[in-house]
Amino acid sequence: MKDASYMTPSSAFVTHGCRTNPGSVRAGDDDFAVAQNFIGCDREQAFLLPPSLREWLPEDHLAWFVIEAVEEMDLGEFYADYRSDGHGRAAYEPSMMVALLLYAYATRQRSARAIERDCRRDVAYRVVCANRVPDHATIARFVVRHEAALSGLFGSVLALCARAGLVSTGVVAIDGTKLTANASREANLDYERIAREILAEAKATDEAEDELYGQARGDELPEELRTSAGRRKWLREAKRSLEAEGMTDPPQAASQLAEEPASKPRGRALDQGRRGWLRDARQRLDERRAQQARPIPRSREARLAESKRRLEEELVAEREANEAYEAYRARGISRDGRRFGGGPPSPHRVPDTPAGKINSSDPDSRLLKAPGIGYVQGYNAQAAVNEKQIVLAAEISVESPDFGHLEPMVDATACELQRAGVAGKPKVAVADAGYWHHEQMDSLAGDGIQVLIPPDAGKRKSARPGWQGGRYEWMRRVLATELGQRLYKKRSQTIEPMFGHTKHNRAMSRFHRRGRSAVRTEWRLIAATHNLTKLHSHTQAAATA
Repeated sequence: MKDASYMTPSSAFVTHGCRTNPGSVRAGDDDFAVAQNFIGCDREQAFLLPPSLREWLPEDHLAWFVIEAVEEMDLGEFYADYRSDGHGRAAYEPSMMVALLLYAYATRQRSARAIERDCRRDVAYRVVCANRVPDHATIARFVVRHEAALSGLFGSVLALCARAGLVSTGVVAIDGTKLTANASREANLDYERIAREILAEAKATDEAEDELYGQARGDELPEELRTSAGRRKWLREAKRSLEAEGMTDPPQAASQLAEEPASKPRGRALDQGRRGWLRDARQRLDERRAQQARPIPRSREARLAESKRRLEEELVAEREANEAYEAYRARGISRDGRRFGGGPPSPHRVPDTPAGKINSSDPDSRLLKAPGIGYVQGYNAQAAVNEKQIVLAAEISVESPDFGHLEPMVDATACELQRAGVAGKPKVAVADAGYWHHEQMDSLAGDGIQVLIPPDAGKRKSARPGWQGGRYEWMRRVLATELGQRLYKKRSQTIEPMFGHTKHNRAMSRFHRRGRSAVRTEWRLIAATHNLTKLHSHTQAAATA
């Protein structure tokens, strides 16, 4: 029998929250044991009062900032896409969905499934969604449905930055970076392989249908529609159902882009021979595709058909440009009225089948050369950034070099500033050697914008062959001055950190969506949330100052 003096009294068995501590005593000379003391942890305790979302996050949290920023935006384009009579299943509030996407992008999350998961387990996401949990399919459909409106959020965020004094138009740095597409390099196929795969897909479909339908065709009418009486009955029921629900507004036909007829090339391409005419024809076709913004099909069979169609379209454009060039030379008179010298041009035979390759996963993406990496299947993401690392313009190109994008990016910057209510235009535009373009630089200088572009790449130890004298030497002298060095140095202090932060810190070096229009929306959302986080940091710094 144990001595009673060594037994723990029953009062020591105390339950604190979710843990019971029998026999736990503090070290000491006391004869009576003392129970351990913890804060309560009862997970079965119900809330005595309804919880307030305001108590879940501090007032300066990014989630509250995004919600308040969305309240200041004009979301009329989102709401206009829904029925005004209230019929149909209730949809999630567009302002809530916009805030959810902006917060997700700002916190490095673009996957619809991951966003749905965070809406269940992350307190900040639950605050943004007001304890609602939209599923991943709803989130993905919202992005597809409001693609144009989501792209326009870039301008709304830029207007908020302008209101806070972050949008300056002194020195604007322009550059591009290569971002990987949602496609593999191995998916680049030529015309013959695409045709073989289409035939293989058709054969597999026929075999599957034979196994499913047997001797039947598979397109037979249902049993109730095979007789005249059955069809009349079905039509009467369908008519009554439509009358009960009310007729919906007929869908408006999408505006079709008029096909441009084959014409003379633009600018200097007219005087660059057959090669210039063919290159201009490819550029016109690419511009037309950008305006059409055809979505990329989901099924592989449809993507193969689209890839085949595009290769055939390129062959037609090449054939028409070649015929137009030969007709132009057959006249014997150039555009300045003088006769062509020498003999006729060397004959050029357009191939019977399309040449080249196209990516069957994302036909809009291209194989681009990225410095230090090699070739990547992706897009050329262009941006214009001011001295406070605020993105003023964000666009997408499918061409690997930056040549030819200087003036379009400056024009895009001016348009974005005008929409944001900012008066004035950039005073100085700085870019690397890849943007050197005589005509565009002269055009910008004529508009009062000083352009600083080195004629030589940074890796060169001497001048580029053939680039001596004239404006080349003048630009080298300007960049050698103290003012020129200080202004051009801002490029490495503004846009390059923005690209590094986006691709490495935010882990956004690859697009999730496919197609030029979808990728442009994604890139503009990435840039918009970059500006939004900058604005959040600015307001926090101002509050603590």
